[in-house]
Amino acid sequence: MAPLRIVVIGGVACGPKAAARARRLDPEAEITVLEQGEHISYAACGIPYYIGGQTEHLEALLSTPVGIKRDPAFFRRVKAVDFLTRTRAESIDRKKKVVHAVNLETGEQLSLPYDRLVIATGARPARLPVPGTDLPNVHHVWTPDDAQVIRSKLATGKIGQVVIVGAGLIGLEVAESILRARGLPGGPPRVVVLEAMPHITPALLDPEIAALVTKHLNINRLQIRVNELVQRIEPAENGSMNVITPNGAVPADLVLVAIGARPNVTLAREAGLEIGGTGAIKVNERMQTSDPDIYAGGDCVESTHLITAKSIYTPLGSVANKQGRVIGTNIVGGRETFPGVLSTSIYKVFDYTVGRTGLTEKQAQDFGYQVETILVAGSDRAHFYPGHAAVHVKLVVDAPSRKLLGAQIVGPGEINKRLDVIVACLHMGATVDQLAYFDLAYAPPYNTSMDVLHHAANTLRNKLDGLARTIEVPEMKEMLERGEDVVFVDVRTNREFSDVPPIRDQVKFIPLAKIRELHERLPRDKTLVPYCTVSMRAWEAQRVLDGLGFKDVRFLEGGLSSWPY
Repeated sequence: MAPLRIVVIGGVACGPKAAARARRLDPEAEITVLEQGEHISYAACGIPYYIGGQTEHLEALLSTPVGIKRDPAFFRRVKAVDFLTRTRAESIDRKKKVVHAVNLETGEQLSLPYDRLVIATGARPARLPVPGTDLPNVHHVWTPDDAQVIRSKLATGKIGQVVIVGAGLIGLEVAESILRARGLPGGPPRVVVLEAMPHITPALLDPEIAALVTKHLNINRLQIRVNELVQRIEPAENGSMNVITPNGAVPADLVLVAIGARPNVTLAREAGLEIGGTGAIKVNERMQTSDPDIYAGGDCVESTHLITAKSIYTPLGSVANKQGRVIGTNIVGGRETFPGVLSTSIYKVFDYTVGRTGLTEKQAQDFGYQVETILVAGSDRAHFYPGHAAVHVKLVVDAPSRKLLGAQIVGPGEINKRLDVIVACLHMGATVDQLAYFDLAYAPPYNTSMDVLHHAANTLRNKLDGLARTIEVPEMKEMLERGEDVVFVDVRTNREFSDVPPIRDQVKFIPLAKIRELHERLPRDKTLVPYCTVSMRAWEAQRVLDGLGFKDVRFLEGGLSSWPY
């Protein structure tokens, strides 16, 4: 029997993974990968760190962990896969099962017959639809070539201010990388990030969590300006520019655009393959397109959300690699399925880690869930162990079923392992009651005796059961802006009260140990809002005041440490 002919279009993440998996399962298959660019199988997620010099050499993004460069010779020698770089697929003849391509260096026309075809054409950077994006110092942050150009311009020492358009993952990672860059003449430039939406990473975080991250960015000299819709970019004197928004002009010597990705589906659409409602290629759980002999994966396809069962577009390298493995198995006769995604994301900005998975509060509400949430703060390890740091956790649940719907976890403490615990919860359909008793690892260097996730779960259980009555950070902010007559009760110690200012000037200061003794100082006809550093003592104060007959007591979620304003 003739060997299986496999053609893969796209050579960055999903495509090479599919080719490598297929080769491991079928040593006889003829596998050819087309890539229109020069670089293949590179670590695109490392581009922000190369721009700022944290990753010193570009070759590190193009190589294996042991330093072997992933080039066509490597794939041919190690995996027996033919890699044709600088070769663009022009069309797909589904009837004859042939891919027509062109060598971009020589102009040679190629025709590649296939038995199975893989489309891994990835995504394109979203373009700013405004005048001025063609100016010489306006760049997208997308490819290794983009990164080289941006880094070389920073190295001249002539860049006084960088304006980054877009406060998503890439925009913030690049902003941090530039501000932390070393060895630049005159030091790192100033960095301003412009975001059209009301808060940073709007598709990933709820407002109060985004505000915590923004506060940390501001502390680290990164200027974040939200509600700033770019209208145009104008040239100015000496090669500089002005980025024009409704709020005025922002000077820039270098403008970097990072406003997201759009699936590259031109080839698939012209071949008559079905495009989904997200604008990406529609595939089934085996990663097959509407043509059973054509598979697709990575940033050009849509996925199924594991909670809502709705189609979603999630362009992430981690997703692309998992999908590539499924494709590689199936194109040689396997029966692997890709179940879907939770839109899990994590990124680092200065000393903060920001993680999220599942649905945000707003997303859950939009999908019709009866939502309940909690925000708690705690420590990532025992308070007496050196190096302990803060962790803020927001849990989102469906109130009737008590099932977890999502989480956002941020702070300078250990975030990633806690985020992965919630990912596991969401995959198994766990309730908040089950999370409360997960047997998580404990020793003082690694955790507190009850993890902050346990505290979050138990506080949320108390809230669902009507025991804990809380006031959420956004609600408290709105009440203060409306001038509502609430009474804050600071239940911290004298030392804490002296060291860290209260939430506002007019508060009732009564340490928790004296609440029973001094409760008559508190009015019974107003809303009382106890708080402390993380609101564990505030919850205790609420229960004490409940027992003393106070009718409207609600403690502040997360306490002072989670108050970003």
